[in-house]
Amino acid sequence: MTYGEFDDDFGEEPDAMVGRARSEAAGEAAGDPFEEALALANATAPVRGRPAAEGGAEPLTVRVPYATRETAAAHSSTTGGGGDIPYTPDDPFSLDDPAASGNSTWRSSRPSCSANSSRSSGPDRSSAPAGRESSESPEGLEDPAAPTGPGHRSTVAPGSLPWHTAREIAERAVPGPPAPETSALGDVLGRTLAAPLAALTDLPSFDTSAMDGWAVSGPGPWRIDHPSGTAEGGAPPGILAGHSPAEVLRDGHAIPIATGARLPSGATAVLRSEHGEVRELSGGGRRLYAPRPAPPGQDIRPRGQECRRGDQLLPAGALVTPAVLGLAAAAGYDELTAYPRPRAEVLVLGDELLDHGLPQEGRIRDALGPMLAPWLHALGVEAAAPRRLADDADTLHAAIAGSTADVVITTGGTASGPVDHVHPTLRRLGAEVLVDGVAVRPGHPMLLARLAPHRHLVGLPGNPLAAVSGLVTLAEPLLRTLAARPPAVPFRAPLAAPVHGHPQDTRIVPVTYREDDRHGLMAMPLRFHGPAMLRGIAAADALAVVPPGGAERGTELELLELPWSAGLSAGWSPGPSTGWTAPGSA
Repeated sequence: MTYGEFDDDFGEEPDAMVGRARSEAAGEAAGDPFEEALALANATAPVRGRPAAEGGAEPLTVRVPYATRETAAAHSSTTGGGGDIPYTPDDPFSLDDPAASGNSTWRSSRPSCSANSSRSSGPDRSSAPAGRESSESPEGLEDPAAPTGPGHRSTVAPGSLPWHTAREIAERAVPGPPAPETSALGDVLGRTLAAPLAALTDLPSFDTSAMDGWAVSGPGPWRIDHPSGTAEGGAPPGILAGHSPAEVLRDGHAIPIATGARLPSGATAVLRSEHGEVRELSGGGRRLYAPRPAPPGQDIRPRGQECRRGDQLLPAGALVTPAVLGLAAAAGYDELTAYPRPRAEVLVLGDELLDHGLPQEGRIRDALGPMLAPWLHALGVEAAAPRRLADDADTLHAAIAGSTADVVITTGGTASGPVDHVHPTLRRLGAEVLVDGVAVRPGHPMLLARLAPHRHLVGLPGNPLAAVSGLVTLAEPLLRTLAARPPAVPFRAPLAAPVHGHPQDTRIVPVTYREDDRHGLMAMPLRFHGPAMLRGIAAADALAVVPPGGAERGTELELLELPWSAGLSAGWSPGPSTGWTAPGSA
């Protein structure tokens, strides 16, 4: 397959080529790659001309104002380059799939049955002409002029950032989490410890019985005596959990004991009830016999067996899971110091969205509202119920300006269509754009902006799977830093089937795990992976990060495990104790 065949399907607008050329120019300059990528996102990357020694000028810094970037994006949209590609290539996504026939023809997407698909972040690029790589070059760039009136279209637009670079920018967009808070145990689930968890007592705090049976002293057989002050008739009472024995157990004697009960002083072992036999003595009293000796320490949980007072049980940064709450309680804690949960507000944009019933009269069901809030909860984020907003610029401006959330997440409206108001609203609010487009499919029109020193906005595309791509690319790393959660341990697995790739962009593809007799655990790419489809991700265990050009069967790829399959969630769900609701969500 030639590049031209790819280009016919994907297209390549001049603006993207300019951005890529600018990125290459920025890479030649010395400095922090992160800062250079950030400069590229804000259109301040240096553009290198001829060296001064050869009569050329010094490197230039080209700044594209937000208004110019917006008009450039609009130009890209009108030329077929503004949106995500709703393509579904004939990938052999299953070894049993009839499509696994080796046919490498690329074609446009089948119609989607998922919701939110009409909120595609721009038109299809399939009609864009090919062969524009050489039409722009860094040497020809000049500082762009402001728009001159209706119909003006800039030819300069910021280039999409590489996928890994965009994730790094999102992770580093904030210096760290807010100050930790001390809260009752019941309010700390799903948060991150801000200090090491040290034992406040020995565990166990005293010697306890590990089994129901008899506490015995010395070698047997043992005489079973009634404790002083109890009647001699019948079986002697034993020691129950929660009771503290007062008498010393003398050598050669035994007393019944329950699991978890404190051992009396003088006890050397516990004989399980099924291993002992009690016989009545002719002269009165009872004696305990065992078929084998009871060695010292048998079935005893000694004091401090698990930890001693002051031992570090967990380091700072540990995620508070239900098991951590149990350990903290056992170690003597009533409250813990942990970082607060980030607060997120989800704004679902679109006049065409329904919140119940079947699609009808050109309107479709909102699939993102029901999905995003639980996804955020699984990441330990406090998210209010999503708010659905009409396609109105003033309504969106009021909602973003009035939000008190740490992170505002919008769905749809990130391109330059007639009702795509996210970019104009950010300009109106004076926001700083950190990421404006990512070289990833689906979801490349995603964006990240700083609204205020400690408030951010993540703009997700409107197509469902494209929104998931934006969530894991920009929102998750940002929220992870705010929550002080460590990044997931890198995980890779070989592909169980080949995956086609975009010529330049990373692809995010849902996969499920499959055991192979020869290769062990493998990642099987799933079908129904188009930008508007959720059928694949609903059955997925993870998302595979496919490099440009695709990957063959057996190639190890980076996997992004989903929070419910990776066990990242601490099981927290919002409750009345959170005390926070988004403005206007009541």
